[in-house]
Amino acid sequence: MQIIGIDIGGSGIKGAPVDLDRGTLSAPRQRLRTPRPSKPAPVAEVIQSILRHFEWQGSVGCGFPGIVRNGVTLSAANVHKDWVGLDAQAFLTRITGCPTVVVNDADAAGLAEMTFGAGRGQRGVVLMITIGTGLGSALFVDGVLVPNTELGHMEFEGVDAEKRASDAARKREKLSWKKWAARFDRYLHRLELLFSPDLFILGGGASKEHEIFLPLLTVRTRVVPAQLLNDAGIIGAALAARQLLETGNFPPSEMRSAQE
Repeated sequence: MQIIGIDIGGSGIKGAPVDLDRGTLSAPRQRLRTPRPSKPAPVAEVIQSILRHFEWQGSVGCGFPGIVRNGVTLSAANVHKDWVGLDAQAFLTRITGCPTVVVNDADAAGLAEMTFGAGRGQRGVVLMITIGTGLGSALFVDGVLVPNTELGHMEFEGVDAEKRASDAARKREKLSWKKWAARFDRYLHRLELLFSPDLFILGGGASKEHEIFLPLLTVRTRVVPAQLLNDAGIIGAALAARQLLETGNFPPSEMRSAQE
């Protein structure tokens, strides 16, 4: 079964058809810049361009950088505030003409990793952190998602955590990997204190550099890179869409990884 996954980010929007039996992209992903301003209509136009590129007419899963409850976007991190309060699922379905599921982007990435990647078969508490323009989080307890944790927006050293410890912060402040890793390590220590996880999975765009910064981390919890790297959001969004097709509805609190 194939469904296209779309991952909306603060700097780019990427998508590709996903082979949901294998958990792999069926074609090279298409990436376009996130429009400025990133209001719903311009973002929808970019999504339509990606769908046209793949000549797609089927179902679509879409990861969104913010809180999503039953398809309604209740916050908007790194995109325009016009998304707040929008029934994004209905809006994108209408604009694209394709049945579209909208979920939190980090939750989508976590679902993919728990099903096909570094979290497969892992019991207990798993916390995935996506490192990119912001910091996303996905929390699982025995394979069951606790949706919309948004731990990149918890207070950390006096500000939103992502303003201090995201990859965008590293680039903005021109930090070396060593200096940034020390800051990110303090953030992980805070999460470790709050959640006592059994495993951290690190994903997002910065995860491809894990060999540089993972050895610098000092948390007691085991830390591993996402196996699906920056494709996790695309694959997880497609997984969410498949669940909608199979169940006829999409309650995020019922999302389970395939290991269940």
